[in-house]
Amino acid sequence: MFDLFISTAHAQAANAAPAQPAWMSFVPFVLIFVVMYFLMIRPQKKRMEEEQNFINKLSHGDEIFTKSGILGKVTGIAEKVVTIELEGGSKMKVLKSHIGGSATALFSEAKK
Repeated sequence: MFDLFISTAHAQAANAAPAQPAWMSFVPFVLIFVVMYFLMIRPQKKRMEEEQNFINKLSHGDEIFTKSGILGKVTGIAEKVVTIELEGGSKMKVLKSHIGGSATALFSEAKK
């Protein structure tokens, strides 16, 4: 009775497709990483570089917005802190890392 099962197993193995090389199993993982790099990692790096360049070029009088949505004009710049003047004349200190971008660019995009 067991001879019947063993012979069937040998018959299935004889008709099986030829084995692929071991490195072929890694090809899908490499393709997924390449797609993720070009769709996610590369654009994020570019955006971070643009943001860092903007922060380095800040000067007095620039109108900015923070990542929390506060609009103001730069009145003071220190190593890690920027002082901005708000609409009512009050001043606020904000970390440079929390500056979102130029407020003038924000409003020019909205008009288009």
